[in-house]
Amino acid sequence: MQVTEKSAEGLKRAFAVVLPAETLAARRDARLAEIGRELRLPGFRPGKVPAAIVKQRFGGSIMGEVLEKSLDEAARTLVTERGLKPALQPKVEIVNWSEGADLEFNLDVEVLPEIALPDLAAITVEKLVATPAEEEVENRLGELAKRHRSSEPVEEVRPAVAGDLLVVDFVGKIDGKPFRGGSATDMEVEVGGPGFVPGFTEGLLGLSAGETRDNDVSFPPDYVATDLAGKTATFTVTAKALKRALPAEPNDELATKHGFETLVALKDAIRGAIQREYDQLSRMRIKRTLLDRLAELATFPVPQGMVDGEFGAIWERVEQDLKAGRLDDADKGKDDETLKGEYRAIAERRVRLGLLLAELGRANNLSVSDDELKRAVIAEAQRYPGQERKVVEFYQQNPQAIDRFRAPLFEEKAIDFVLELAKVDEKPVTPEELAKDPEAA
Repeated sequence: MQVTEKSAEGLKRAFAVVLPAETLAARRDARLAEIGRELRLPGFRPGKVPAAIVKQRFGGSIMGEVLEKSLDEAARTLVTERGLKPALQPKVEIVNWSEGADLEFNLDVEVLPEIALPDLAAITVEKLVATPAEEEVENRLGELAKRHRSSEPVEEVRPAVAGDLLVVDFVGKIDGKPFRGGSATDMEVEVGGPGFVPGFTEGLLGLSAGETRDNDVSFPPDYVATDLAGKTATFTVTAKALKRALPAEPNDELATKHGFETLVALKDAIRGAIQREYDQLSRMRIKRTLLDRLAELATFPVPQGMVDGEFGAIWERVEQDLKAGRLDDADKGKDDETLKGEYRAIAERRVRLGLLLAELGRANNLSVSDDELKRAVIAEAQRYPGQERKVVEFYQQNPQAIDRFRAPLFEEKAIDFVLELAKVDEKPVTPEELAKDPEAA
């Protein structure tokens, strides 16, 4: 094999490669001989079919197989002998070949950059720490009691007012067609209270038992069900019974219903749950700060092919959001050129950080174990109450799907490693300060 380096610019390498015709012919003949040993044709003993007949029958198809295999082997050999670390699969383009002639092809490859790890001990980050106020605990307790309060029928015949409980059947339709999750029977709804879509419970005001009303509501642009986001639905609601909510009583009986011996124990559990929420938010904030700092320290070039791939995935989602009318407020009013420039910068940052964290993991033997992946699958299954077994069985039957958990688990492990070495200054803040977007004006 003859290799000539054509260019070496940045992370891109280009080579011209020539494979001798003799090598290709030898590989073809070896493959034909292998087929001949197993071939059975009428009039010939097994394995005794003349080579000329085998070549006549299979020469053309075998040559294509030989060319493909030779190109793959040549590319791997070149990469190995030159000590290259490809960022993506090398691109191979045949320049010249005909039967009996040398195979000439070009090989273009983009390599991974040399990455110098920063001094992690020199990194300083601020960790925001918030603790639950007693008022927040009491508010959560009150909400819990309210959700589990009892009710009594309203004997008088009257329209529903705010705060009443109305038992209803409803069917929701978009463009005249029912949609998944848009119907219910015997649902108890607080009139004017919180609902699964803004405006639904307000539309029940003045409705009396036995009456039916059409209620038009619009799903928010950022609604969790993306197929409904931004759309207007008509709910046909039939009121069946009117109830009055009884006062909510946070007491030991409420605690017992939730598996606690006393109200004090229930309040302690609520306080712990709030603290975990704060800790998770604090983790998100410090992780964001740390990644920003690492991005500043990562000054190595990045393979543009990797950036193109990442940008393509991002831009596909942006185009979907554009079509669905749920573009982020910060992006509204910007032309495509501006948006593409901003999202390409995001793609480049993601690739750079990914390469840095990968090198950090390699240098410090960080990896994701099978047990960690199994725990991730269990955690995922718990997000679907009643369907846990089906979720676990899906991942058992599709082991390759488990890899979707590997990257985020590795990132968290790498972040933990950096935080252990970096200087972390804790700053007490209020829950409002903790929740505030650091980039908000």
